[in-house]
Amino acid sequence: MSESVNLPALGESVTEGTVTRWLKKVGDRVEVDEPLLEVSTDKVDTEIPSPVAGVIEAILVAEDETVEVGTALVTIGDGSGAGAEAPAPAAEAPAAEAPAPAEAPAEPVAPEAAAPEAPAPAAEPAPVAEVPSTDAPAPAEEAPAAPPAPAPAVDPARATAAPAGPAHTTAPAPAAPVAAPAPAAAAPAAAPAPAAAAPAVAPDSHAGYVTPLVRKLANERGIDLGAVSGTGVGGRIRKQDVLSASSATAAAASAPSAASAPAKQLEVSALRGTTVAMSRLRKVIAERAVISMQSSAQLTSVVEVDVTLVAHYRDQVKAEFQAKTGTKLSFLPFFALAAAEALQAYPIINATIEGDSIVYPAQENISIAVDTERGLLTPVIRDAASLDLAGFATQIADLAARTRDNKLKPDELAGGTFTLTNTGSRGALFDTPIVFLPQSAILGTGIVAKKPVVVSDAGGDAIAIRSMVYLALSYDHRIVDGADAARFLVAVKDRLESGDFASKLGI
Repeated sequence: MSESVNLPALGESVTEGTVTRWLKKVGDRVEVDEPLLEVSTDKVDTEIPSPVAGVIEAILVAEDETVEVGTALVTIGDGSGAGAEAPAPAAEAPAAEAPAPAEAPAEPVAPEAAAPEAPAPAAEPAPVAEVPSTDAPAPAEEAPAAPPAPAPAVDPARATAAPAGPAHTTAPAPAAPVAAPAPAAAAPAAAPAPAAAAPAVAPDSHAGYVTPLVRKLANERGIDLGAVSGTGVGGRIRKQDVLSASSATAAAASAPSAASAPAKQLEVSALRGTTVAMSRLRKVIAERAVISMQSSAQLTSVVEVDVTLVAHYRDQVKAEFQAKTGTKLSFLPFFALAAAEALQAYPIINATIEGDSIVYPAQENISIAVDTERGLLTPVIRDAASLDLAGFATQIADLAARTRDNKLKPDELAGGTFTLTNTGSRGALFDTPIVFLPQSAILGTGIVAKKPVVVSDAGGDAIAIRSMVYLALSYDHRIVDGADAARFLVAVKDRLESGDFASKLGI
């Protein structure tokens, strides 16, 4: 017995929806409440769950097709007619196993990487299978064979005449394999060691005599004594000269690394050179943005706010806040709380236009802009003025998570009277956000950044490092004047700069 699943009503004013993606295909088994498909409307993108358990027999609506509410989307049966598709996975099994023999010859490739490590040509006639087992220990066995060769090359006279540091003892190391066949060749091989040390004490280097302690310190810090100007008697290089050169080298080395640290390799997008259709949600956003710009007189006012006290208070309480609420305390709840309080004092910012009338809502319903892969959505925090920091943080985190997971109900996107958009979360200094009708204002918050600013106190003016942020208010000039916008922004600014949020923490 089969049962049809119809497109349900997804909101009071929603009459149709577009199938954006099927999550199941014909022959798949589904359980009750398991998602079947994704549907896009002019209010929300959401998943349609299965009301029954069974096997999908037929998909009646294709992807990107728009249908009315109540239209049959899919038929689900008890699985009696889907048995013919069961062998399909079994038929794929041999195909999946087919590449296995091709992978077997790939194993002997590994010895090729080890082959260059073998110093002796005698390893070539060895069977391929034995290379990993015989070549691996070979370097370990040949390593001790080198020391007997340098033994005749040790010259006590040279050892006492040139008390060289570790750098000179490592110089003959590359010549050790060459010296191994004949002890006579070892003596000439050791000759370059004193010659290498000669430039370090050459008269034209202004180094003069260098004590073993100074030479060792230079070797440890990687300092070329030939490039150091001595400040001792007769131009002698002292310990302090090496330390100064080491500090200069370290400073020069850290400068390029600090400059290159922010550089990040960007991934090349797969969308380059392609053409894709606009989603239903993107079309709706585009239409409303154009209508809003054409139907209202919009402009933007900006203030700069010192949120140093907010930053200090947040640092003090954020660990306890997260432990008690399970939510991180960002700057956004502080901005939302300050805006909600200012909206109560200046309700024109929260008002709407209906014909020739100005409507002042009885409460402040703040829409929070959420960036998603599908586009910008604005779920609503209702009666925002009644919330504390914990209430704002919890609701913002919950709404943002459910928005990105397509778990919002259509009614949660309706009824906003004012919008808050945090463009600083992506690093923007500030922007001029667009007001979406029927609202009359939107507040954009930029990135919080430390910068030097002039501060005034009883002792006069001074320059200090402060945490600063730009707040940009776009508004409909048909009912909101520039003075109204300025008063609102200054109220938010004063509230944030006071830093007095202890009574509004909510934990």
